[in-house]
Amino acid sequence: MPEGDSVWRAAARLHAALAGHELTRSDLRVPRFATADLTGRTTLDVTPRGKHLLARFEGGLTLHTHLGMDGSWRIFDPDEKWHGGPSYEIRAVLGTTGQTAVGYRLPVVELLRTAEEDRAVGHLGPDLLGPDWDARQAAANLLATPGRPLGEALLDQRNLAGIGNIYKCELCFLAQVTPWTPVGDLPDPATTAVRLAGAAHRLLRANTGAGAIRNTTGLRRRGQELFVYGRARRPCLRCGTPVREAPQDDRPTYWCPHCQSGPTPSTRPAPPAGPNPRTRPNPRNPSA
Repeated sequence: MPEGDSVWRAAARLHAALAGHELTRSDLRVPRFATADLTGRTTLDVTPRGKHLLARFEGGLTLHTHLGMDGSWRIFDPDEKWHGGPSYEIRAVLGTTGQTAVGYRLPVVELLRTAEEDRAVGHLGPDLLGPDWDARQAAANLLATPGRPLGEALLDQRNLAGIGNIYKCELCFLAQVTPWTPVGDLPDPATTAVRLAGAAHRLLRANTGAGAIRNTTGLRRRGQELFVYGRARRPCLRCGTPVREAPQDDRPTYWCPHCQSGPTPSTRPAPPAGPNPRTRPNPRNPSA
C-alpha cells in the first residue's frame, strides 16, 4: 500500500493536469457509477487526504479514489498511448483537451457530494501532509491504546493518516524499539509518541518533491536509503547485525535485533481470545 508521500505526489500530478480545466471526457468503470457523467464540469482541485485522493468538481461533486496495494493514476498527452496495465484494469478516466488522467486498479472509486466528504475520510486522524497536522493529537491517539503494538498503531490511519509499511518499520527503528512493542511500554511514552509523530511528519514532507527518492537515513549511496525496510538478512547500517523479517498483521516487517529492543514474534505473548477490547471499532479498514 502506498505511503502518504506517494499519494501526495499523485495528487499534485492530477491537480496540475486537471485543475482549472473543463472535462471533455469522463468514464467511471465501476458498476455503481458507470452512468455518471462529469463532462462539462471544471475540476476545482485534487487534494490528498492521508492515502485517499479527492478530486473536486464544480457543482459540488467529489471523486474519491484510493490506490490500494497497486493502483495508480497516470497522465497522458492527447497523442500518447496509454500504458499502465491492460484496459480491463482501468477504473476511471478524466480527460481535458490537453491531458487525460487514467486510473488503473483502483479498489475505491466513489462519486459523492463534496459536502459529504467526511463520509469517506472523516474517520482519519491528523494528516501528516495536510493543513490539519497536529503532532500532539496524533501522539494522543497513539497513546489511547497503550497495549497495542507500536507498528499496528502507526499503521492505523485513525491515529495519524499517511504512514505505510515502509515508514512504520523505519520509525520503529528510529525509536529503537521493535514494531511489536506495546505503545505503553515505550521509554517515556508521552514524549516518545510526540517525537515519533514529528519524525513521521518530517520524513514524509522531505519526500514529497518531484522525483524524490524515499530516504530516512540521510545517506546518498544506492541501497542505503532506508535503515531496515527491505533489508532482510543484510547488515544493519548502524551495527552490522543482519536485519530480520517477520509478518505483522500480514505485512512484511523488518527490524534490527541489536539496535531495537522489545518483543518479537518469537517472544511476545499470544493475543487474548475473542475481540480485542483495546481496539476501537471501525467498519472501515483502519490501515486505509
